[in-house]
Amino acid sequence: MAYVPPYINENGFTIPTYQDIRDDLISKAKQIYGQDIYLGNDSQDYQFISAVSSIVYDAFLTCQKVYNSRGPSTAVGTGLDVIVGVNGIKRNQQSASTAQVVLTGTPGAVVTNGIASDTNGMKWNLLSPITFDSNGSVSTIATCQTPGAIYAAPNTIVNIETPTLGWTSITNPEPATLGTDVESDAQLRTRQAKSTANPSRSILEGIEGAVAAVNGVTRYVVYENDTGQTDSKGLPEHSITAVVEGGTDQDIAQAIFVKKTPGCNTNGTTEIFVTDRYGQDNPIRFYRPTYVDIDVVLTVKKLSGYTNQTTADIQSYVADYINSLFLGAELTISSLWGAALQANRVPTNPYFSITSLTAAKAGDAQGTADIPLLFNEAARGSEANVTVNFV
Repeated sequence: MAYVPPYINENGFTIPTYQDIRDDLISKAKQIYGQDIYLGNDSQDYQFISAVSSIVYDAFLTCQKVYNSRGPSTAVGTGLDVIVGVNGIKRNQQSASTAQVVLTGTPGAVVTNGIASDTNGMKWNLLSPITFDSNGSVSTIATCQTPGAIYAAPNTIVNIETPTLGWTSITNPEPATLGTDVESDAQLRTRQAKSTANPSRSILEGIEGAVAAVNGVTRYVVYENDTGQTDSKGLPEHSITAVVEGGTDQDIAQAIFVKKTPGCNTNGTTEIFVTDRYGQDNPIRFYRPTYVDIDVVLTVKKLSGYTNQTTADIQSYVADYINSLFLGAELTISSLWGAALQANRVPTNPYFSITSLTAAKAGDAQGTADIPLLFNEAARGSEANVTVNFV
């Protein structure tokens, strides 16, 4: 194809290919030095032309990326960060997992800058200082030193990393609340699309857009029951119900308060009072998701190339998929097969085949039926809860 200079039209920014640039430079070289000049692949002149062509093509590619960074659907990285700023939102950064822990020790003893670790070797910082009560016990929050979605099952934060006089044991009765990774471009684009609903004519869309824009919010869903009776989900009449993961209670309540209509009942177990401009306290209610741990059991047949890393990849892909589900979304068993098969990175020469796959809520019997969730529940996956057996 003949060389055509870069141009912009209704289809966007079009650039020539590397081959078009190279062939055009070869043609111009022959016009200058004569048609009999030798420009075979092994010639020095050809090598120079090839190097220049590559540099020019790289520059054109950069220009194309800059052009595409003008809109959220094609912008990436920092370019996307700039674009979504127009909508008043910014990329969510990493946050650390937290866990409620219980310490036992000598009554009155004080723990300063305490650090514990779980059975996987992850270290957790305790609030400081901590003073044991008259019964020799105290409850506090532990924050993982490693940012991201670090999971700790109940009773796994049990090791004392900073021995302190009077401190004898520690444990976490409940699983840790997962932190978050840096928001991906795809997640940020989705949230940006929701945020444009803020000034929309639909009140429900406006509430959802406002909640999505709250800093730290990762997953959310807003339901409406405009009937005069409790609906099939158990939501009360004439109410809106928001289920929100991440963000602070006060920020979420403020977002709902600003967008909801007067007199509309807000439904949920978390109640926050928002003070309006006239000094009146208004109760705003919403739900935090109830996490449902999912156990998955796979049986695989090892093929050529299978390693321990393949097992780890299967566990990681399955857990990540479960954690990516929408709040209240049903977990389909067929999707778990697809998630696990992502570890087969060489489609023409797979590392393994799956002979069976079952799943269940933690504590329930394994099965092959899809797993339904309540409107305020969130499936939670963990690599530790994905068992890989072999035949």
